[in-house]
Amino acid sequence: MIARHVPTPLITALRVRYVECDMQGHAFNGHYLTWFDLAHTEALRAATGLSYQELLIARGVDCVVAESHVRHLAPARYDDVLEIETVFDAPTTSSLTSHFTIRRDGATIAAGSLRHVCVESEAYTKAPWPDVVRAALAPYVTAAPSS
Repeated sequence: MIARHVPTPLITALRVRYVECDMQGHAFNGHYLTWFDLAHTEALRAATGLSYQELLIARGVDCVVAESHVRHLAPARYDDVLEIETVFDAPTTSSLTSHFTIRRDGATIAAGSLRHVCVESEAYTKAPWPDVVRAALAPYVTAAPSS
């Protein structure tokens, strides 16, 4: 049997606010991407022990979203407590894909991903991820880079 690496997930908890709900009483679909962004930022903070400012901006780089995906399986509603699990693909030279699973009471209600590209903070041209990011994310990586 081939051993498979199972990453340690990073978990971010949140409670659905009333303002995030639509007229049907469900969390509006656009908020899922906001929650992914929140979980991504908190995962980087947890993995590195550094704030976004210390991790990227102070090093002369930033990251921008190049791609996003959400699959909705069940609605979240006002006051639900959600857990967002975050794992990463191994970074390529300049991109990083984060995978998210949103659960309520242990049941998966949504899943998706964000692909960020590392850029120079002044010119916004592609830049390599700092070594500190690569090293810090290693325990949370699901697979080798796809490209």
